[in-house]
Amino acid sequence: MNSKLRLYAYSIPWNIFLLTVGSFLIAMSIKSVAVPHGFVTGGISGIALLIYYFSDVLTPGLWLFILNIPIAVIGWAMISGRFVLYTAYGMCAITAWMEIITFALPVHDSLLAAIAGGAVLGAGAGISMRSLGSSGGLDILGILLHQRFGFRIGQVSFAFNAALFTVSFTLLDTDIVLYSLIMVFVTSQIMDYVLSMFNQRKLVFIVSDHAQAISDVIIKEANRGVTLLEGRGGYTGQRKQVVMTVVNNVQQKKLEELIFTLDPEAFVIFENTFNVIGKGFSRRKVY
Repeated sequence: MNSKLRLYAYSIPWNIFLLTVGSFLIAMSIKSVAVPHGFVTGGISGIALLIYYFSDVLTPGLWLFILNIPIAVIGWAMISGRFVLYTAYGMCAITAWMEIITFALPVHDSLLAAIAGGAVLGAGAGISMRSLGSSGGLDILGILLHQRFGFRIGQVSFAFNAALFTVSFTLLDTDIVLYSLIMVFVTSQIMDYVLSMFNQRKLVFIVSDHAQAISDVIIKEANRGVTLLEGRGGYTGQRKQVVMTVVNNVQQKKLEELIFTLDPEAFVIFENTFNVIGKGFSRRKVY
């Protein structure tokens, strides 16, 4: 990605666009799938739905907005103003979309509804998190705990949802809670896929007696950086260099041809990586 594209990816219009699209998908999943079937989503929206189901006061969107306010204040004080401003827009957009959306998706089977709702919710959450903000709620707490104490965002989400669904089993029909768990599982899988869809790369290790020649051709022909590692054979004890590089999925086949043209006996390892940060790849996200 060149410098102009990197700057565009971090521009205000691009972040607003991501949050608007993501918020619409999140709102549609909750309002058009979860609410008609009585499902409980994960995170803060799950608490908002529980309150709505048992109080019948206000709307799910307004309850979600109210619960997000104290969390946003904490985020403003402890993360960054820019992150919270983007997140505040995401929160307001979700509430607005939930007030606007009045239709229910015509999915009558509860299992299919859980899968469809989870897919739409996961796509929306993933798109929102690709911005410099989020859709609010548990995202803020997860990022805060990750920055302050090193907890992984997935750990925070798991612990919170475990407590939420434990309570849900005591309040709701067991089948409804189980369908809700399926929805949350699908959400997490789709969200991870969306987050990694444009970031996944191939980490490549090449063990060869022609390491320097392979290194040179990768730099010239594939236009990728290379690091030479010093290695030694475990059986022979012979010293040799190991070539390490990172390519995208499209470049993998070309790299194979370059390597095996120079050394048909080369030993090559391709490893999937979730994200690569640095020159020529992704830029570190600073909230």
